[in-house]
Amino acid sequence: MGLTNSSVGRSASQGGFEATNLPVIALAGNPNVGKSTVFNALTGLKQHTGNWAGKTIELCSGKCKKEPWQLVDLPGCYSLSPRSREEAVARDFLKERKPNAAAVVLDATCLERSLALALQIIEITEKVVICINLIDEARKCGIHIDAERLEMRLGVPVVLCSARSGEGLCELLEAVKRVMANPPENVYRIQYPESVTEYLQSSGRMSFGCSNKSDKNEDGDRENPPPEAEASLEAEVSFDDAVSLEDAVSKSILDACRELCCGVVTAAPQKTRGKESGADKKCAGCMKCGCKACKHCVECGDVRRTTRRIDRILTGKFTALPLMLLMLFGVFYLTIRGANYPSELLSRGLFALEALLRKLFDAIRMPNTITDALLSGMYRTTAWVVAVMLPPMAIFFPLFTLLEDLGVLPRIAFNLDKGFARCNACGKQALTMCMGFGCNAAGVVGCRIISGKRERLIAILTNSFVPCNGRFPMLIAL
Repeated sequence: MGLTNSSVGRSASQGGFEATNLPVIALAGNPNVGKSTVFNALTGLKQHTGNWAGKTIELCSGKCKKEPWQLVDLPGCYSLSPRSREEAVARDFLKERKPNAAAVVLDATCLERSLALALQIIEITEKVVICINLIDEARKCGIHIDAERLEMRLGVPVVLCSARSGEGLCELLEAVKRVMANPPENVYRIQYPESVTEYLQSSGRMSFGCSNKSDKNEDGDRENPPPEAEASLEAEVSFDDAVSLEDAVSKSILDACRELCCGVVTAAPQKTRGKESGADKKCAGCMKCGCKACKHCVECGDVRRTTRRIDRILTGKFTALPLMLLMLFGVFYLTIRGANYPSELLSRGLFALEALLRKLFDAIRMPNTITDALLSGMYRTTAWVVAVMLPPMAIFFPLFTLLEDLGVLPRIAFNLDKGFARCNACGKQALTMCMGFGCNAAGVVGCRIISGKRERLIAILTNSFVPCNGRFPMLIAL
């Protein structure tokens, strides 16, 4: 999917990227790491922020408040191998537009996973600044990040940031300015096996970069392989071999992330009543000698131990399904029982207002035809819909939001993913179906969190079979 002039123009008309003479700084990163919050803080704009993947699907640009730059907020993506429209837009902008610099926003609470995309972006451009956001959340979880050590390993500037409070934003701007003036030289490169290197070179997948062999011309620009190389690859590499090579690419990236995080992410020891617990001593030992992967250090925190206990219960083999059904029954019960009283009050109030309006129309001698059309037709129908549907929606969606904030709904999607996969659907459809019980329109809009076009279309079409709260009373009556 190329970023053509027409697509750029369409995005610009929707608040997207507009070509200017100003230096362009791209903001990239995984979904839900705070890119839009960083963008708003630096530009003073009010781009909508949300806590779901796929929230940003277009290129949004704005002028930086403190520097003569144009900032572009790219859609969130996990990889430069696009599996969705958002990832394709982000990759094409980085490869074809060639911004003057890229600020990669990472999640401080899950640094190892976020680094995978950063390493791929470093393979495209060396003018990269790593912005580790949500550092305040990491401190609450007892996670300590050694930015200097990570910067020394990557060879690019690393800045700790909390966009909501404004912490580290000035340092981020200074780092970008420094990178634009003097691009770093000794930048970290992923070391791929020889077979993977040849596969990536032949298939034109040099967007990841391969440090084992040079793929630059005399001017220092990257070259794509000729079409005959791709044709020979298709003839020589079988499907099974291609899958195994793709797995080797992913493994190389993950190994690089673990190597970089070793000794960089640690759990800060906490003292209790003047004494260190066994877990605290273990954390202190990890901080002194380093560990094989950052997750071993993070496991020492009380927050992560609690999360893993909840996971064992909500995703357990024998407890997941009963708890899921019990919570769904609880939400339905509270919605139906709790909506009775406010629904009755609304019904009385609205129909009392109808009687007053009818007296008013009679007083001004309104023709019966108009009175019946306005009151018996339009007003009474609207009053019924509002009295029946508004109270259940006002109860259901807050409960739904509460379960989402507590992390229950993502675990339900995880539990049902295998079953949905057997139906050629996505496990995220479990969330859109739950939203459909409140309102089918909201469920259809929520289908944008599903990356695959086919799976998203299946979720949209089948959402109409979920009884929303408008049809629920009729089904109960029947």
